[in-house]
Amino acid sequence: MPIGTFDEWDVLVLVSILIISALIGIYYRYTGGKQKTTQEYLMADQSMTTFPVSFSLMASFMSAISLMGVSNESYQFGTLFGVINISYVLSTPIAAYIFLPVFYRMRTTSVYEYLERRFGHATRLAASMAFTLQMVLYMGIALYAPALALEAVTGIPRGTAILVLGLVCTFYSTLGGLKAVLITDVFQSFLMFAAIFAVIGVSAIQAGGLGAIWDVAQERGRVQYFDFSIDLTVRHTWWSLIIGGMVTYLSLYGVNQTQVQRLLSVHNLKSAQSALWWNLPILGMLSFSTIFSGLAIFYYYRDCDPVLNGRIMSRDQIMPLFALDTMGQYPGLCGLFVSGIFSASLSTVSSAVTSLSAVTLEDYLKPLYKTIFKRPLIDSQSTLPTKIIACIYGLLCILLAFGAGSMGGVLQASLTIFGVVGGPLLGIFTLGVCTVRTNQRGVLLGFLIGLAFSFCIGFGGPKPPPTPLPFNTTGCELRNITEVAQAVQATLPGAEPHYFWLYRLSYLWFCVLGFLVTIGIGYFASLALAHFHIADNSQIYSDKYQKQLDYDLFAPILSRRWRRQQLAQQAQAKPDEALTKLTQATVAIQ
Repeated sequence: MPIGTFDEWDVLVLVSILIISALIGIYYRYTGGKQKTTQEYLMADQSMTTFPVSFSLMASFMSAISLMGVSNESYQFGTLFGVINISYVLSTPIAAYIFLPVFYRMRTTSVYEYLERRFGHATRLAASMAFTLQMVLYMGIALYAPALALEAVTGIPRGTAILVLGLVCTFYSTLGGLKAVLITDVFQSFLMFAAIFAVIGVSAIQAGGLGAIWDVAQERGRVQYFDFSIDLTVRHTWWSLIIGGMVTYLSLYGVNQTQVQRLLSVHNLKSAQSALWWNLPILGMLSFSTIFSGLAIFYYYRDCDPVLNGRIMSRDQIMPLFALDTMGQYPGLCGLFVSGIFSASLSTVSSAVTSLSAVTLEDYLKPLYKTIFKRPLIDSQSTLPTKIIACIYGLLCILLAFGAGSMGGVLQASLTIFGVVGGPLLGIFTLGVCTVRTNQRGVLLGFLIGLAFSFCIGFGGPKPPPTPLPFNTTGCELRNITEVAQAVQATLPGAEPHYFWLYRLSYLWFCVLGFLVTIGIGYFASLALAHFHIADNSQIYSDKYQKQLDYDLFAPILSRRWRRQQLAQQAQAKPDEALTKLTQATVAIQ
């Protein structure tokens, strides 16, 4: 049963914010180039500045699942998860200076165009299909999860939330293109911060300051800094958070269509790199704020955990419950909080819609059109189909969100697929930009085995449930004694069943293992196939004699090195060639 409902002020705030998002789409439909070309519709005419792109990068990454999930993480398990921000700092220069320049030189609408130039069409198609499956499944759960949590505690019907969010998102994404999505992402980013700061602020008022929240968190063991265990089955350690976080970050910010498409919408490479660097403090601030919001919620429920007290069924619902319990005395504040959670969903889904429409046009529709009609699909003819595709994906997202409730375990599967696909995809691009000896057949073999392995450990089971830190019920009001006793009993550890070692691995290693398997098998299979003349890597050369590398296909730091080596070899060959000609002339005279 719902714990409570919105009042008229909350509804007014929420409706106003949804209307503003829709109006942004209308504005960009009828201004500028009016979205008449795919270059403007999908790439914003490469006219965007660093500021909106940096916020959009963060908003696309931090979904409503992330906001409520990270807060719940610190509530249940403590602050150790904050260490993952170190991986963001370490990974940003790799994304900015290794991967991004390659895509920017090619000016590709779809990042998978690179794979066709580097390896071949089959590799492009395989990677593109994996990305499409990944994003289609994820955007459904990104819409469903917050609607489910909010229904349980606020009384907003799940179907209503899904339908309203999905239609608003589809409307402004289809109408205004990437420009509208980027600007609404900025607006929605501020709402996300407002929601988190509202949680912290209300709790601080209750506690008498931020210091009291921190003191209680320390007393109850929620403040954790160090865990350097090398056991791969430990859920969070410095190693899993930094290494696993780096691979996950690079799979998103280095080679993911959603993020690269945004980075390519700015004026030049330097601006795109600046957007990545400016995204770092924005992402870090939201990450640490969300972690602290979990501590703020813990302070409020420190002596009466709502799950053990039987008020809610899952701790994923604890943030909306806190908002309802504490923000009702401030008119419109609960509505602002819900708007922030909804905004996180809108930004994620709209990002998925624009990226999927770009991939569908470039990787599926254009090649199919060329095959059937024996001519390329020109830009003026492709804008309308692209808008129709975006609308279809938006409606598909709504259908998936409605169907998610009856899919049971597929909900967890759709979350897991986002991680297990990312590692092998990063592996393909890494082999492409960092090696010259890999070929299409070897890389495809590595990718398929990497995917199969990642799916095996990601979806296989059974897996052990994580063990949260202890909770308290000493301050709870007297409720149904049987319910409370059952809830407490469910949290007590029972007999430890035997789990297969791979299934006991921390979820942060899934992406890493998929990446390593793809890299290892892809590289050595390429060498073996080339040795037996079963495959070659002729695509990397710009001349028919296969002597001049196409340096645009490789990371700049490696391209410069190989170019210097080739120039040195050519300089050394010239004196030898002159000496040979002189010798031949001498022999002829004699």
